[in-house]
Amino acid sequence: MRKNSKRFAAVITAALLTGSCLTGCGDKDDDKTTAAPATTAVTEAAVSTEEASTEAPAPDTSATDVAEADVPVPEGYHLVWHDEFNAAELNPDDWNYETHEVGWVNHELQEYVPSTDYAFVKDGELVIQPVKVIKDDGKPYYYSGRVNTQNKHDIKYGRIEARLKVPTGRGFLPAFWMMPQEEQFYGQWPCCGEIDIMEVLGNQTDTLYGTLHYGEPHKQNQGTYKLESGSFAEEYHVFAIEWEPGEIRWYCDGQQYYSTNDWFTKKLGQAEPKPYPAPFNQPFHVILNVAVGGDWPGNPDDTTPFDETAAMYVDYVRYYQKESYDENVEKPVDELVFREADETGNFVYNSDFSEAEDLSDDVNWKFLLFSEGEGSAEIKDNEIVITSTSEGTEEYSVQLVQPQMPMEKGSSYRFSFEAYAEEPRTMITDISAPDVDWQRYLIDRKIDLTTEYQTFTFEFKMSKASDDNGRIEFNMGKQGSTATIHIRNVRLEKIDQ
Repeated sequence: MRKNSKRFAAVITAALLTGSCLTGCGDKDDDKTTAAPATTAVTEAAVSTEEASTEAPAPDTSATDVAEADVPVPEGYHLVWHDEFNAAELNPDDWNYETHEVGWVNHELQEYVPSTDYAFVKDGELVIQPVKVIKDDGKPYYYSGRVNTQNKHDIKYGRIEARLKVPTGRGFLPAFWMMPQEEQFYGQWPCCGEIDIMEVLGNQTDTLYGTLHYGEPHKQNQGTYKLESGSFAEEYHVFAIEWEPGEIRWYCDGQQYYSTNDWFTKKLGQAEPKPYPAPFNQPFHVILNVAVGGDWPGNPDDTTPFDETAAMYVDYVRYYQKESYDENVEKPVDELVFREADETGNFVYNSDFSEAEDLSDDVNWKFLLFSEGEGSAEIKDNEIVITSTSEGTEEYSVQLVQPQMPMEKGSSYRFSFEAYAEEPRTMITDISAPDVDWQRYLIDRKIDLTTEYQTFTFEFKMSKASDDNGRIEFNMGKQGSTATIHIRNVRLEKIDQ
């Protein structure tokens, strides 16, 4: 959630998974005890704890009578702290209200105000309610709530979960996430690390994002989970991570959808990173908030509700731990897997658009809409046709991409394609690094499209560290036109060894 350099997500994903609700779904009227976390087996990739010698540092549980709590416990864990929000108000021994000005990160529009108007307990839930106010100057002002457990309930390793329901509406970004107790221990964000357990865009409430942020330059590892039916805004779901010294796993309703064990922390200019598993070997605290507007979700519009459907409803937050954790783990060896070129030397798959594709999945071509961009894409007659009905508020609001471009340090490349528009307009193209803070391998090039096909060719040398996930981008938003664009014969080839 802190990701002030993040343009958008959804491309650094594991394979897109779909699954039905296993536990914790349903209406709020369900007995809370039926929302127990599913018993989850440790995956084969998990770090073994059979010979663990390090006791888990349990958080302070003085504010909660754990022994009398009727809370189910997953196999292999014990409960160390929880809040079922059954009191009349948030307990100040458990939670802090945060204060932040407009635009503090990500160009967000809301002001976080420490008030029970925007974060409060009602009917056994924590409610975080964004509010829109039209003032005398006629402009909208947005207020929301953000609470955390810093210095009250921090935890190092364990299972951290919440059962909640997200808001719906363009411009909302609810989050259940974690930051270090001492952010400066390894250095300012992103060196300190960040764990996003749950983020759901308010205008795409069937898709869940789980993300790890770290490093300098900023890197992120991300998984996504898409519901087969329903919405995270219509039903309650259980979101969780299982965090071990050498692996973090993400779950939705008991189903694991992502895991990662590859991270580091290092400041620019440092010769060596800190010993693995830094920065994720220190206590973290939980944060719950609803952002309004900003770089990723885009800004609210006239369709965005500011009523009870705009709120995030949190049924509970729970921390569990194992008896001990073995911190003697080694960082996995980074192995880049470079895509093979075809017989003509082209790294772009389906470059001539001869095959119909699902443009919403993570295989080859993908069409994306963000920040009020609206439109569609269709492959036909050996070209792809992008039709926009709204250009959106960002250059990437309407976007066509293909990831997994093999970028080898020291090599030179030629990128070319043919394109035209049904009315003269501009388009921006580049080759980006979604895993490495969106830096550019081919810097943004704004090109003028005419009503006839033209060939565009760019050559560049890869000067940064090798990357097996470069990404071709065609950005068609916020350029003063929604004219339909046609693209064909896209090529990326290495022109030296």
